[in-house]
Amino acid sequence: MYEGGQTRDAGSDAIAKIAPGSGNQGGFRAAGTGEDKKFVVLYTSGEDPNWPDHPDLNTGQFMYFGDNKTPGHELHETQRGGNRILRRVFDLLHGETNRRSLIPPFFIFKKYPTPASSRSVQFKGLAAPGFQGLPATSDLVAVWKTARGQRFQNYRAVFTVLDVPTISRAWLEDIAAGRTSSTNAPQAWTDWVETGSYRALTSESTTIIRRQEEQLPDTLLKRELLAAVYDYFKETPVAFEAFAARIF
Repeated sequence: MYEGGQTRDAGSDAIAKIAPGSGNQGGFRAAGTGEDKKFVVLYTSGEDPNWPDHPDLNTGQFMYFGDNKTPGHELHETQRGGNRILRRVFDLLHGETNRRSLIPPFFIFKKYPTPASSRSVQFKGLAAPGFQGLPATSDLVAVWKTARGQRFQNYRAVFTVLDVPTISRAWLEDIAAGRTSSTNAPQAWTDWVETGSYRALTSESTTIIRRQEEQLPDTLLKRELLAAVYDYFKETPVAFEAFAARIF
């Protein structure tokens, strides 16, 4: 968690202080000039129902939408240039030769307001473009949307959150200085750059078992229905399986 300032303007933004050069506004915050960036911050509020950025905590897959979110512009004509960044990094990812060393690391942050600041954020992880087993035709897709009677396109991109618990300040400083092959880089990132193998940050969901009283019917009608089903199948309980499957 990184707490922002107390004023409501962009000067209270926490990300710009964590990752200098990334800027303090927008979903795409790229450091560096030219076509190939030093690093890119992907910021999401998680609150836009039309563009639902989605982290899958079980698999480590992260789906992120581009920045052409309103009609009237071509797919790559965006103020922050986010869609051009996506096009570039996925071109590098799927090129005939290994050009992953030119792909910048992506740092994911999510809006997380606190009582002290509406500009606080939570760091969600280090990401690389693409996902293990996902074909090149599926990890960056231009999708159509309609708004105000006009059709337009935006990117839907898939990333992998890597198994990296902590980002060192030393690596950030190396990246800012242009030292791409740094000994301070996390091993999961280095392995991906060298081999293309993703070591995703995966996690298993905890099993929630309901108490017996939570599974019992809470109305007379439900109790009568349950009794009817039980009485019907009590002599041939195996037949209940097909019945339950058909209802499901």
